[in-house]
Amino acid sequence: MTTAPSGSTLPAPTPADQGVGPLLRAWREQRRVSQLELALRADSSARHISFIETGRSRPSEEMVLRLAEHLEVPVRERNALLLAAGYAPHYPETPLDDPALDALRAGMEQLIQGYEPYPALVVDAMYNVHAANRGILMLLDGIPEHLLKAPLNAMRLTLHPEGLAPRIRNLREWRGHLLAQMDRQIALRRSEPLRRLYEEVAAYPVPEEEPPGTDAEPAVAVPYFALPMQIEHEGRVLSFISSISTFNTPMDVTVAELAIETLLPADPATVKYLQSLMS
Repeated sequence: MTTAPSGSTLPAPTPADQGVGPLLRAWREQRRVSQLELALRADSSARHISFIETGRSRPSEEMVLRLAEHLEVPVRERNALLLAAGYAPHYPETPLDDPALDALRAGMEQLIQGYEPYPALVVDAMYNVHAANRGILMLLDGIPEHLLKAPLNAMRLTLHPEGLAPRIRNLREWRGHLLAQMDRQIALRRSEPLRRLYEEVAAYPVPEEEPPGTDAEPAVAVPYFALPMQIEHEGRVLSFISSISTFNTPMDVTVAELAIETLLPADPATVKYLQSLMS
């Protein structure tokens, strides 16, 4: 496994000088929840929610956390809400290389190494790669050095015209899937850095036609159960289904923003080829 040094990659996008009321109202409206519905969820009253949003009432620290929980506000932005209300952040942001997260790193390393020869990697909320196994490194063989410099970014590596994009046989479909995924994350986190990354990778040129076929025998048609990424590797077309795992009830900003992505072989030919690499 390769591990990249960690740091703060997503500065809090919610300025505290706006006041907690307008910020809570913005999250409520984004979640399409009425004041009455939120009040019922949080065991409060619509009148109190209204007073908080207009600044006529200052919510307690407990109330801020309760409302954030029911509005499914990401952990980093919950800290920003607390700051806007005049309270200290509730959730720590521990660097991934801190000794306090030794057990977490060891667990992730064991997980992605155990997944070999299938590809697996660990990314943060900006899609920066913090760890990857040999299955991923196999797919990155031949990528130019300037795209492999830290911080390694999964979206740039995948969609850049000098990255994996020319090798992806169904690039238009896979690109559309990745951009839609980023768009959902932008709506969830309201992150300007993530939006800038989206605008960058969305502007990369897309070939008018899909990459040409190879001399290898065509794969047997398989009824895929999800959209696969079909990528060319050494004259073969490998098919993968992406699966993403996150941590349940995180109490740390860093942990909350980590995701483990595994690429599951989507057809028997891909399974056979990858397993042959281990023999």
